[in-house]
Amino acid sequence: MKRSIYTSILALGLVAFPFAVRADDAQQNMVMEHGSQVMPFDESQAMHMFLPSATGGVVEIVVHDMNPTQIALVRAHLLQEAAKFARGDYSDPAYIHGKTMPGLVQLASGSSRMSVHYFETPSGAAITLVSTDQPLITAIHEWLAAQERDHKSGQMNHCDMQM
Repeated sequence: MKRSIYTSILALGLVAFPFAVRADDAQQNMVMEHGSQVMPFDESQAMHMFLPSATGGVVEIVVHDMNPTQIALVRAHLLQEAAKFARGDYSDPAYIHGKTMPGLVQLASGSSRMSVHYFETPSGAAITLVSTDQPLITAIHEWLAAQERDHKSGQMNHCDMQM
């Protein structure tokens, strides 16, 4: 009896797995397509990092080869995004990742309970999102995790900023 239950579960997993992979591929393709329309820099020359912290988190973009043109484009993009985020405008991440992205609604509606800061790094730029509101901090973490999944980012911390 136990063997047939395990066999059934395994068979169900094998049948469902290809659909999960295709859904992930479709999301990844959408992120790449929409991202290229929103982000002015060459994504193949840069890495996104999404780093949660106790008070919120950091979005950082690092240019791999220190190309000054790409660094300038990353900085211009994140400076613009920081200004939008500060006023509760998350339309670019919604377009890139989808309007049902985790944490998105809470961040947009909670902008008055959060501080958003832009800063430059030697190889790009970053945005910090900081709050004392625990549900908003949780939403920031969910939003960062969704972006990390979609961008297939590694958890490498290049930020020298203390939060």
